[in-house]
Amino acid sequence: MKLNGTHTLPAPQEKVWAFLMDPQAIVKVIPGCEKLEATAPDTYQATLSLGIAAVRGTYSGAVQLLDKEPPSRYRLVLEGNGTAGFVKGEALVELQPQDGHTLLRYDADVQVGGLIANIGQRMIGGVAKMLIGQALKKLEQELAQYPGLTTEGGGHAPRVSRRSRRRPGAAGQPGP
Repeated sequence: MKLNGTHTLPAPQEKVWAFLMDPQAIVKVIPGCEKLEATAPDTYQATLSLGIAAVRGTYSGAVQLLDKEPPSRYRLVLEGNGTAGFVKGEALVELQPQDGHTLLRYDADVQVGGLIANIGQRMIGGVAKMLIGQALKKLEQELAQYPGLTTEGGGHAPRVSRRSRRRPGAAGQPGP
């Protein structure tokens, strides 16, 4: 099944990149994601609980981020198994700056099998699009609260509020 699309995010490219590279942040926007833990650099173990029609299942699997070109693009490879079947997929994610915002473009190829595949491709495609829409909406909400400070290599630096780094009474800042 092919999935692709674009979405404009109201945040600068570097902030979006930092968010997408932060497993503690991204777990908040993936529907049904219960766990996303690093097992090696750019490799994660994930657990998701999802349901399509009457078929519900918990899936565990691996996610890898490959071919990273910070802050513009990366390739995501995933493979998971669960009680209702399996999922394998690969996606190219591209970020382009647009007047202080970011255009996110994704192009994915996903395969599902087992009981979940018996539901039918059209229903699975519709549910997949709905889940992507939910994730993008939640991504917008979470980005608004995310500081998005990055290191030179494009990784995520420790979260530090910009306000906490300024001294009270510094230029343009109110005192105590």
